[in-house]
Amino acid sequence: MSKNKQTLTGAEIIWECLAQEGVEVVFGYPGGATLPIYDALNQYRDKVRHVLVRHEQGAAHMADGYARVSGKVGVAMATSGPGATNLVTGIATAMMDSSPIVCITGQVSTAAIGGDAFQETDITGATLPLTKHSYLVMNVEELAHSIREAFYIARTGRPGPVLIDVPKDVQIASTEFVYPDDPISLPGYHPPERATDQQVADALELINGAKKPVILAGHGVTMSGATDELVQLVEKATIPVATTLLGIDSIPASHTYNLGMMGMHGTAMANHAIQEADLLIACGMRFDDRVTGNLKTYSPNSKKIHIEIDASEINKNVRVDVGINADLGTVLRQIIPKVKQRKRPDWMKTIDGWREEADQRDVLKMETESLMGAQVIRVIWEGTGGDAVIVTDVGQHQMLTAQYYSHERPHTHITSGGLGTMGFGVPAALGAAFFLKDKEIWAIVGDGGFQMTLQELGTAVQEDSNVKIAIINNGYLGMVRQWQQMFYEARYAETPISSPDYLLLAQAYGLPGYRVEKLEDILPTMKKASKHEGPVLIEFVVEQHDMVYPMVPAGADLHQMIRRPHPEFKNTDA
Repeated sequence: MSKNKQTLTGAEIIWECLAQEGVEVVFGYPGGATLPIYDALNQYRDKVRHVLVRHEQGAAHMADGYARVSGKVGVAMATSGPGATNLVTGIATAMMDSSPIVCITGQVSTAAIGGDAFQETDITGATLPLTKHSYLVMNVEELAHSIREAFYIARTGRPGPVLIDVPKDVQIASTEFVYPDDPISLPGYHPPERATDQQVADALELINGAKKPVILAGHGVTMSGATDELVQLVEKATIPVATTLLGIDSIPASHTYNLGMMGMHGTAMANHAIQEADLLIACGMRFDDRVTGNLKTYSPNSKKIHIEIDASEINKNVRVDVGINADLGTVLRQIIPKVKQRKRPDWMKTIDGWREEADQRDVLKMETESLMGAQVIRVIWEGTGGDAVIVTDVGQHQMLTAQYYSHERPHTHITSGGLGTMGFGVPAALGAAFFLKDKEIWAIVGDGGFQMTLQELGTAVQEDSNVKIAIINNGYLGMVRQWQQMFYEARYAETPISSPDYLLLAQAYGLPGYRVEKLEDILPTMKKASKHEGPVLIEFVVEQHDMVYPMVPAGADLHQMIRRPHPEFKNTDA
């Protein structure tokens, strides 16, 4: 790489560094404190594409969605004050789900910092607990190094968000610039790679000696690129796999040993298997409370192995017998050659019994008068051949999608898991579309969450993003209503929600819109949508009082699942 020096402004250095980091798209919204940055953008339009969002929260979610499907660092940009604070929800979402994004914000001039200047906010202080690291760059000479470090921190170890706050006078100032490509070494930051020989030996002893083992596969499986290794271990040692919400696409849904999602709305067989197991092998997951239920009764008779890139997660919620702080893919490659080939017919027979019983309670096998959310999701799966990238918002539709859209490949299931951010779905899907330009992408959202970021329809139309938006409209904040119905004697406080006429809304924004109320109309409408090479909105009017089953009440034991009525299903307003 050339070491020729050139004199650049801070604003030019930002774009030059982004180009050198391989950034292809930036999602942002300009303002007074970023005017120099946006002025300099005109020199770099052949290198970096900028997408004008309609709200800064959308920028953060788009960067997040882009990062999740690409494996690259997503980039969002906002001005100071309210522009920066509007990023915060998206930053927290990325932090909880380990998504690598870099957010660049403008700041008031250095001399004005601390004086409550117009649109001044201490955004580095505000985001300190929500980022892997935050930079306030007070000198133009430090800017390039800060940007390069930010990208390194965002994508290494347990990935996550990093924020860079750049005062306006630093953007204007000039300095001699050479892209800093020396190896990065940060004191105290040393992402681990391999397990020790003793850790491998301890894990092998437990795996080879287990009679009823279960693998718990989390988001870390796909993030570490370890999906093939996971399948190799599963098949060699005959170990069934339960997945977290974010780990759904870590193993093909059709795989014989896939138990499905675990936890609060997980499958009965996954939860039963966890509770009956004599060994749990946790791979790239953090024992979230929605996964474990009551910690005091969680998998009481099992030994536990935890392989996790973030050392702080090991023994945080669940005490384990073997904790391995290292890269998951590397550890599995260390273990697989040495693990014994085993068949576990008795264990698999028990699991198959649970599978058969659960199938009998499936809403898809029951007669219903109204269009059900599960039916919509399953037909979308059929209509896409199971080959689409699915991005969901948060709520009942999110859980139904996890249950009824089967994924065969990694990086095809995108959702807000840890933070549960309503409004995530549409902007995250738009972000994904900027990397997967020729891929079918569906944003499956509820009528509540959609209305939080529906303004990004303007971005979708302006950029002609090929995203199909499915609104599951039940006229309620469905998941909150479900809890009110089950635990608050159906006292529906502020959960009924009205919607605009979505067909007129689509028309106003300039994209095709359709409404579906019958099961037989889903596939024909999908075919119409697929013929259109741009964004399409489809409203699915579904049963208002649908419930998501199974359900483990918050804090209850995993085996205390509330199951769908069997064999008859009735829609009741309790």
